[in-house]
Amino acid sequence: MTTLYEQDFSLWAERMAVLSVSGRVDELDIVNLAEEIRDLSKRERDRLLSSLRLILRHLLKWDHQPELRSRSWWGTIQRERSNIEDYLADSPSLKKYMTEETLMRLYQRARLDAVAETGIEMPEECSYTLNDVMDRTLPL
Repeated sequence: MTTLYEQDFSLWAERMAVLSVSGRVDELDIVNLAEEIRDLSKRERDRLLSSLRLILRHLLKWDHQPELRSRSWWGTIQRERSNIEDYLADSPSLKKYMTEETLMRLYQRARLDAVAETGIEMPEECSYTLNDVMDRTLPL
């Protein structure tokens, strides 16, 4: 037999909200509710990491294809920097992911993205710092 959680997630979520607000905690689906709360944290982390990876990809293209630099690349980098600032303002605990180690790991994926997109071989070693990712000035 399937549960409401499995049948209709949206209806389940609305029901959990109504039950919580009305104080009917004994009727809450605690197991699935806890899992969804854990997933919220993961989604926030993943949004942050996705923005970092996208900035790295665009910095690689910016640095290794200077003849193709565009306002679009510049705009993407600026937008993702703003997104990161917003994520960190909303959830300061995400700062624990803003490390050089995280940057090195994401760089490898961003490098593969940039190589696949451009056909140009990119450096295997990351030369970017968190300061580069967040603050480096990019002249148009």
